[in-house]
Amino acid sequence: MTSLHIATPDDLPRLLPMVTANHAEEGIDSDEAQRTAALTPLLDGTPLGVAYLIGPRRSPVGYIVISFGYSVKLGGIDGVIDEFWIRPPVRGRGMGMEVLLGLMPALAQHGLCGLSLEVGRDNERAQKLYARAGFRLREKSSLMTRVLR
Repeated sequence: MTSLHIATPDDLPRLLPMVTANHAEEGIDSDEAQRTAALTPLLDGTPLGVAYLIGPRRSPVGYIVISFGYSVKLGGIDGVIDEFWIRPPVRGRGMGMEVLLGLMPALAQHGLCGLSLEVGRDNERAQKLYARAGFRLREKSSLMTRVLR
């Protein structure tokens, strides 16, 4: 089973390069100061989300960030997979599925009623992974976002 570790402030030097690589791969425009500012509250234990390191704590192979919110529609606390990334050389070995299948029951035990995510329309590999893990498109809705800052 692939191990997960809640990331702490000591993990920033390991987490930051992976977030940088993910953002470069996804074409997300951010700089190190922005990434550090976004990660720091998660590593400090904000109740709004959590970052997990995937694999050995000293040499992680990936990370997943879950943001928490509330949904009347889903019946309580919900989560959103904000970022999920595994180093390219170790992709395709089942780690992504292990992470999802291991994490979802733990989140449910801590009161989450639902878990959502965004996936690129052209990312068929990720779509298949998420479908196998039980994620489905919501009926009659699409995610829309307006950036406020």
